[in-house]
Amino acid sequence: MDQNAEILKKAISGSLKIIDQDREKEIISRRFGLYGTKETLEQIGEMLSITRERVRQLEKAILIRLQIAAEENQISELAAAEKVLIRNLTEMGRVAKLSDLADKIYAKNASASDKAGIYFIATFAKGLTVVEENDRYNAAIGIADYGDSKTIRAKVDEIVKLIKENKKPMTLDELDSKLNYEHPDHIKAIASISKLLANLNGLWGLTKWPAVNPKNIRDKIFVILEAKKEPMHFSDIAREIKESNFKRKNVTIQAIHNELIKDDRFILIGRGIYALSSWGYKKGTISDIIKMVLEKSEQPLTREEIAKQVLKVRKVKETTILLNLQNKKLFKKIGKNSYTLA
Repeated sequence: MDQNAEILKKAISGSLKIIDQDREKEIISRRFGLYGTKETLEQIGEMLSITRERVRQLEKAILIRLQIAAEENQISELAAAEKVLIRNLTEMGRVAKLSDLADKIYAKNASASDKAGIYFIATFAKGLTVVEENDRYNAAIGIADYGDSKTIRAKVDEIVKLIKENKKPMTLDELDSKLNYEHPDHIKAIASISKLLANLNGLWGLTKWPAVNPKNIRDKIFVILEAKKEPMHFSDIAREIKESNFKRKNVTIQAIHNELIKDDRFILIGRGIYALSSWGYKKGTISDIIKMVLEKSEQPLTREEIAKQVLKVRKVKETTILLNLQNKKLFKKIGKNSYTLA
Protein backbone atom coordinates (compact mmCIF):
# COMPACT_ATOMS: atom_id res chain seq x y z
CA MET A 1 0.00 0.00 0.00
CA ASP A 2 1.19 3.54 -0.82
CA GLN A 3 2.61 5.49 2.13
CA ASN A 4 -0.06 8.22 1.92
CA ALA A 5 -2.84 5.63 1.72
CA GLU A 6 -1.39 3.88 4.78
CA ILE A 7 -1.27 7.17 6.71
CA LEU A 8 -4.91 7.91 5.89
CA LYS A 9 -5.97 4.37 6.81
CA LYS A 10 -4.32 4.68 10.22
CA ALA A 11 -5.98 8.06 10.80
CA ILE A 12 -9.41 6.62 10.05
CA SER A 13 -8.79 3.66 12.34
CA GLY A 14 -7.42 5.91 15.12
CA SER A 15 -10.41 8.22 14.84
CA LEU A 16 -12.90 5.37 15.11
CA LYS A 17 -11.16 4.20 18.31
CA ILE A 18 -12.29 7.43 19.96
CA ILE A 19 -15.88 6.19 19.57
CA ASP A 20 -16.64 3.76 22.41
CA GLN A 21 -19.85 2.05 21.36
CA ASP A 22 -19.93 -0.32 18.42
CA ARG A 23 -23.37 0.95 17.42
CA GLU A 24 -22.02 4.50 17.09
CA LYS A 25 -19.04 3.29 15.08
CA GLU A 26 -21.47 1.52 12.78
CA ILE A 27 -23.56 4.68 12.38
CA ILE A 28 -20.66 6.96 11.49
CA SER A 29 -19.04 4.37 9.19
CA ARG A 30 -22.24 3.83 7.24
CA ARG A 31 -23.17 7.53 7.10
CA PHE A 32 -19.81 8.44 5.55
CA GLY A 33 -19.63 5.32 3.38
CA LEU A 34 -16.40 3.99 4.90
CA TYR A 35 -17.52 0.51 3.79
CA GLY A 36 -17.92 1.77 0.23
CA THR A 37 -21.59 2.79 0.17
CA LYS A 38 -22.98 5.86 1.92
CA GLU A 39 -26.27 5.05 3.65
CA THR A 40 -29.24 7.26 4.53
CA LEU A 41 -30.57 7.98 8.00
CA GLU A 42 -33.60 5.81 7.19
CA GLN A 43 -31.49 2.83 6.08
CA ILE A 44 -29.35 2.92 9.21
CA GLY A 45 -32.39 3.45 11.43
CA GLU A 46 -34.11 0.39 10.00
CA MET A 47 -30.98 -1.73 10.49
CA LEU A 48 -30.55 -0.63 14.12
CA SER A 49 -34.31 -0.46 14.89
CA ILE A 50 -34.19 3.21 15.87
CA THR A 51 -35.79 6.30 14.34
CA ARG A 52 -34.29 8.43 11.60
CA GLU A 53 -34.14 11.38 14.01
CA ARG A 54 -32.27 9.32 16.59
CA VAL A 55 -29.66 8.37 13.98
CA ARG A 56 -29.23 12.05 13.09
CA GLN A 57 -28.79 13.00 16.77
CA LEU A 58 -26.21 10.28 17.33
CA GLU A 59 -24.29 11.24 14.16
CA LYS A 60 -24.12 14.87 15.28
CA ALA A 61 -22.95 13.90 18.78
CA ILE A 62 -20.24 11.59 17.36
CA LEU A 63 -18.87 14.30 15.08
CA ILE A 64 -18.75 16.81 17.96
CA ARG A 65 -16.82 14.23 20.00
CA LEU A 66 -14.38 13.70 17.14
CA GLN A 67 -13.89 17.47 16.66
CA ILE A 68 -13.10 17.90 20.35
CA ALA A 69 -10.69 14.97 20.23
CA ALA A 70 -8.96 16.48 17.20
CA GLU A 71 -8.64 19.91 18.87
CA GLU A 72 -7.17 18.30 22.00
CA ASN A 73 -4.77 16.18 19.90
CA GLN A 74 -6.25 12.93 21.24
CA ILE A 75 -6.00 11.22 17.82
CA SER A 76 -2.26 10.71 17.40
CA GLU A 77 -2.54 9.47 13.79
CA LEU A 78 -4.55 12.50 12.61
CA ALA A 79 -1.70 15.02 12.34
CA ALA A 80 0.16 12.98 9.70
CA ALA A 81 -3.02 12.48 7.65
CA GLU A 82 -3.86 16.19 7.84
CA LYS A 83 -0.36 17.01 6.62
CA VAL A 84 -0.79 14.71 3.61
CA LEU A 85 -4.09 16.34 2.68
CA ILE A 86 -2.86 19.92 3.14
CA ARG A 87 0.29 19.24 1.10
CA ASN A 88 -1.77 17.91 -1.80
CA LEU A 89 -4.34 20.69 -1.53
CA THR A 90 -1.56 23.30 -1.62
CA GLU A 91 -0.37 21.85 -4.92
CA MET A 92 -3.94 21.83 -6.30
CA GLY A 93 -4.88 25.41 -5.43
CA ARG A 94 -5.69 25.10 -1.69
CA VAL A 95 -9.14 23.65 -2.38
CA ALA A 96 -10.22 20.71 -4.54
CA LYS A 97 -13.16 18.61 -5.56
CA LEU A 98 -13.12 15.51 -3.36
CA SER A 99 -12.80 13.09 -6.28
CA ASP A 100 -9.86 15.06 -7.76
CA LEU A 101 -8.06 15.14 -4.42
CA ALA A 102 -8.60 11.41 -3.87
CA ASP A 103 -7.36 10.55 -7.37
CA LYS A 104 -4.21 12.60 -6.78
CA ILE A 105 -3.44 11.06 -3.42
CA TYR A 106 -4.08 7.48 -4.53
CA ALA A 107 -2.57 8.06 -8.02
CA LYS A 108 -5.53 6.29 -9.63
CA ASN A 109 -9.29 6.45 -9.98
CA ALA A 110 -10.01 6.42 -6.26
CA SER A 111 -12.70 4.08 -4.95
CA ALA A 112 -15.82 5.23 -3.14
CA SER A 113 -14.33 4.14 0.19
CA ASP A 114 -11.09 6.04 -0.58
CA LYS A 115 -13.07 9.25 -1.10
CA ALA A 116 -15.24 8.57 1.96
CA GLY A 117 -12.17 8.16 4.16
CA ILE A 118 -10.72 11.51 3.07
CA TYR A 119 -14.03 13.29 3.57
CA PHE A 120 -14.45 11.67 7.00
CA ILE A 121 -11.05 12.90 8.21
CA ALA A 122 -11.55 16.39 6.77
CA THR A 123 -14.89 16.77 8.57
CA PHE A 124 -13.26 17.08 11.98
CA ALA A 125 -9.55 17.82 11.27
CA LYS A 126 -8.58 21.29 12.58
CA GLY A 127 -6.72 22.43 9.47
CA LEU A 128 -9.34 21.40 6.92
CA THR A 129 -12.81 22.46 5.82
CA VAL A 130 -15.43 20.62 3.77
CA VAL A 131 -18.01 21.69 1.21
CA GLU A 132 -21.02 19.39 1.31
CA GLU A 133 -22.39 18.08 -1.97
CA ASN A 134 -25.76 19.34 -3.21
CA ASP A 135 -27.39 20.32 -6.51
CA ARG A 136 -24.96 23.23 -7.03
CA TYR A 137 -21.69 21.99 -5.57
CA ASN A 138 -19.57 18.86 -5.69
CA ALA A 139 -18.18 17.58 -2.41
CA ALA A 140 -14.89 19.40 -1.82
CA ILE A 141 -12.07 19.77 0.70
CA GLY A 142 -10.17 22.98 1.43
CA ILE A 143 -7.42 24.25 3.70
CA ALA A 144 -9.15 25.92 6.67
CA ASP A 145 -6.93 29.03 6.48
CA TYR A 146 -8.20 29.58 2.92
CA GLY A 147 -11.79 29.96 4.11
CA ASP A 148 -14.76 28.09 5.51
CA SER A 149 -17.45 26.34 3.49
CA LYS A 150 -19.46 29.54 3.03
CA THR A 151 -16.42 31.44 1.73
CA ILE A 152 -15.53 28.73 -0.76
CA ARG A 153 -19.11 28.50 -2.07
CA ALA A 154 -19.11 32.29 -2.53
CA LYS A 155 -15.94 32.02 -4.63
CA VAL A 156 -17.60 29.33 -6.76
CA ASP A 157 -20.71 31.48 -7.22
CA GLU A 158 -18.57 34.45 -8.28
CA ILE A 159 -17.00 32.45 -11.13
CA VAL A 160 -20.36 31.04 -12.25
CA LYS A 161 -21.85 34.56 -12.31
CA LEU A 162 -18.93 35.91 -14.36
CA ILE A 163 -19.26 33.16 -16.97
CA LYS A 164 -23.04 33.63 -17.15
CA GLU A 165 -22.59 37.36 -17.75
CA ASN A 166 -20.00 36.67 -20.45
CA LYS A 167 -22.61 34.52 -22.27
CA LYS A 168 -19.94 32.26 -23.78
CA PRO A 169 -17.17 29.97 -22.49
CA MET A 170 -14.00 31.53 -21.09
CA THR A 171 -10.40 30.38 -20.73
CA LEU A 172 -8.68 30.40 -17.34
CA ASP A 173 -6.58 33.36 -18.50
CA GLU A 174 -9.73 35.30 -19.40
CA LEU A 175 -11.21 34.52 -15.99
CA ASP A 176 -7.91 35.44 -14.32
CA SER A 177 -7.98 38.88 -15.96
CA LYS A 178 -11.30 39.64 -14.26
CA LEU A 179 -10.71 37.95 -10.89
CA ASN A 180 -8.25 38.50 -8.07
CA TYR A 181 -6.40 35.19 -7.68
CA GLU A 182 -2.70 34.42 -7.33
CA HIS A 183 -2.71 31.93 -10.20
CA PRO A 184 -5.19 30.61 -12.82
CA ASP A 185 -4.84 27.14 -11.24
CA HIS A 186 -6.61 28.50 -8.16
CA ILE A 187 -9.53 29.54 -10.36
CA LYS A 188 -9.57 26.06 -11.91
CA ALA A 189 -9.70 24.48 -8.44
CA ILE A 190 -12.65 26.64 -7.40
CA ALA A 191 -14.53 26.26 -10.70
CA SER A 192 -14.21 22.45 -10.51
CA ILE A 193 -16.39 22.44 -7.41
CA SER A 194 -19.40 23.82 -9.28
CA LYS A 195 -21.94 21.41 -10.75
CA LEU A 196 -23.17 24.26 -12.94
CA LEU A 197 -19.88 24.46 -14.86
CA ALA A 198 -18.09 22.19 -17.31
CA ASN A 199 -14.78 22.51 -19.13
CA LEU A 200 -13.49 21.25 -22.45
CA ASN A 201 -10.42 22.09 -24.53
CA GLY A 202 -9.35 24.76 -22.06
CA LEU A 203 -12.75 26.49 -22.00
CA TRP A 204 -15.06 26.88 -18.99
CA GLY A 205 -18.79 27.37 -19.44
CA LEU A 206 -22.22 26.39 -18.18
CA THR A 207 -23.02 22.68 -18.32
CA LYS A 208 -25.96 23.45 -20.63
CA TRP A 209 -23.62 24.93 -23.24
CA PRO A 210 -22.69 22.43 -26.00
CA ALA A 211 -19.27 24.05 -26.48
CA VAL A 212 -18.08 22.65 -23.12
CA ASN A 213 -20.54 19.83 -22.53
CA PRO A 214 -21.58 18.27 -25.87
CA LYS A 215 -24.30 15.67 -25.36
CA ASN A 216 -25.05 14.52 -28.91
CA ILE A 217 -23.27 14.04 -32.23
CA ARG A 218 -24.21 17.48 -33.56
CA ASP A 219 -22.78 19.22 -30.52
CA LYS A 220 -19.56 17.23 -30.80
CA ILE A 221 -19.23 18.18 -34.48
CA PHE A 222 -19.69 21.82 -33.49
CA VAL A 223 -16.99 21.57 -30.80
CA ILE A 224 -14.54 19.96 -33.25
CA LEU A 225 -15.08 22.64 -35.91
CA GLU A 226 -14.89 25.44 -33.33
CA ALA A 227 -11.58 24.10 -32.05
CA LYS A 228 -10.16 23.58 -35.56
CA LYS A 229 -11.32 27.03 -36.73
CA GLU A 230 -11.36 25.95 -40.37
CA PRO A 231 -13.58 23.89 -42.71
CA MET A 232 -13.19 20.10 -42.50
CA HIS A 233 -14.20 17.02 -44.47
CA PHE A 234 -16.82 14.92 -42.68
CA SER A 235 -14.45 11.92 -42.52
CA ASP A 236 -11.84 14.08 -40.76
CA ILE A 237 -14.50 15.28 -38.30
CA ALA A 238 -15.36 11.63 -37.52
CA ARG A 239 -11.70 10.82 -36.91
CA GLU A 240 -11.26 13.85 -34.62
CA ILE A 241 -14.27 12.78 -32.54
CA LYS A 242 -12.89 9.26 -32.14
CA GLU A 243 -9.55 10.69 -30.99
CA SER A 244 -11.14 13.22 -28.63
CA ASN A 245 -11.76 13.04 -24.88
CA PHE A 246 -15.55 13.06 -25.28
CA LYS A 247 -17.39 10.59 -23.07
CA ARG A 248 -19.04 8.87 -26.03
CA LYS A 249 -16.99 8.95 -29.21
CA ASN A 250 -17.73 5.72 -31.05
CA VAL A 251 -19.54 7.19 -34.07
CA THR A 252 -19.71 6.19 -37.73
CA ILE A 253 -18.77 8.42 -40.65
CA GLN A 254 -22.29 8.03 -42.04
CA ALA A 255 -23.83 9.23 -38.76
CA ILE A 256 -21.57 12.29 -38.84
CA HIS A 257 -22.57 13.05 -42.43
CA ASN A 258 -26.28 12.70 -41.62
CA GLU A 259 -26.05 15.16 -38.72
CA LEU A 260 -24.08 17.68 -40.78
CA ILE A 261 -26.85 17.71 -43.38
CA LYS A 262 -29.64 18.22 -40.82
CA ASP A 263 -28.18 21.07 -38.76
CA ASP A 264 -28.27 24.69 -39.96
CA ARG A 265 -25.08 25.43 -38.03
CA PHE A 266 -23.11 23.47 -40.65
CA ILE A 267 -22.64 24.65 -44.23
CA LEU A 268 -21.52 22.45 -47.10
CA ILE A 269 -18.83 24.46 -48.91
CA GLY A 270 -17.22 21.76 -51.05
CA ARG A 271 -17.31 18.03 -51.70
CA GLY A 272 -17.90 16.67 -48.22
CA ILE A 273 -16.32 19.79 -46.67
CA TYR A 274 -18.27 21.66 -44.00
CA ALA A 275 -17.88 24.97 -42.19
CA LEU A 276 -19.79 26.78 -39.44
CA SER A 277 -22.47 29.30 -40.42
CA SER A 278 -21.13 31.55 -37.64
CA TRP A 279 -17.99 32.02 -39.73
CA GLY A 280 -20.02 33.87 -42.35
CA TYR A 281 -20.77 30.97 -44.68
CA LYS A 282 -24.22 30.82 -46.30
CA LYS A 283 -26.21 27.87 -47.58
CA GLY A 284 -26.92 27.65 -51.32
CA THR A 285 -25.65 26.48 -54.69
CA ILE A 286 -22.72 28.07 -56.51
CA SER A 287 -25.23 30.06 -58.54
CA ASP A 288 -26.82 31.31 -55.31
CA ILE A 289 -23.42 32.45 -54.05
CA ILE A 290 -22.59 34.22 -57.33
CA LYS A 291 -25.97 35.95 -57.14
CA MET A 292 -25.26 37.16 -53.59
CA VAL A 293 -21.82 38.42 -54.66
CA LEU A 294 -23.30 40.43 -57.54
CA GLU A 295 -26.16 41.78 -55.41
CA LYS A 296 -23.71 42.97 -52.80
CA SER A 297 -21.51 44.60 -55.44
CA GLU A 298 -24.35 46.54 -57.10
CA GLN A 299 -22.19 46.79 -60.24
CA PRO A 300 -20.77 44.39 -62.85
CA LEU A 301 -17.76 42.29 -61.78
CA THR A 302 -15.13 40.48 -63.80
CA ARG A 303 -14.95 36.68 -63.81
CA GLU A 304 -11.79 36.90 -61.70
CA GLU A 305 -13.44 39.16 -59.13
CA ILE A 306 -16.49 36.89 -58.91
CA ALA A 307 -14.33 33.76 -58.57
CA LYS A 308 -12.25 35.37 -55.81
CA GLN A 309 -15.35 36.22 -53.78
CA VAL A 310 -16.99 32.81 -54.27
CA LEU A 311 -13.82 30.93 -53.32
CA LYS A 312 -13.85 32.68 -49.94
CA VAL A 313 -16.97 30.75 -49.00
CA ARG A 314 -16.81 27.65 -51.19
CA LYS A 315 -14.07 25.11 -51.84
CA VAL A 316 -14.71 24.36 -55.52
CA LYS A 317 -12.76 24.50 -58.75
CA GLU A 318 -12.70 27.83 -60.55
CA THR A 319 -14.06 26.15 -63.67
CA THR A 320 -17.21 25.22 -61.69
CA ILE A 321 -17.78 28.92 -60.98
CA LEU A 322 -17.27 29.83 -64.62
CA LEU A 323 -19.72 27.15 -65.76
CA ASN A 324 -22.40 28.54 -63.42
CA LEU A 325 -21.84 32.01 -64.85
CA GLN A 326 -23.08 30.69 -68.21
CA ASN A 327 -26.63 30.48 -66.82
CA LYS A 328 -28.25 33.24 -68.90
CA LYS A 329 -31.45 33.13 -66.84
CA LEU A 330 -29.48 34.36 -63.85
CA PHE A 331 -26.44 36.21 -65.14
CA LYS A 332 -25.84 38.67 -67.96
CA LYS A 333 -22.45 39.12 -69.61
CA ILE A 334 -21.29 42.72 -70.02
CA GLY A 335 -18.52 43.21 -72.55
CA LYS A 336 -15.84 40.59 -72.85
CA ASN A 337 -15.19 39.69 -69.19
CA SER A 338 -17.77 41.19 -66.81
CA TYR A 339 -21.09 39.96 -65.45
CA THR A 340 -24.18 41.34 -63.77
CA LEU A 341 -27.54 39.92 -62.71
CA ALA A 342 -29.92 39.08 -65.56
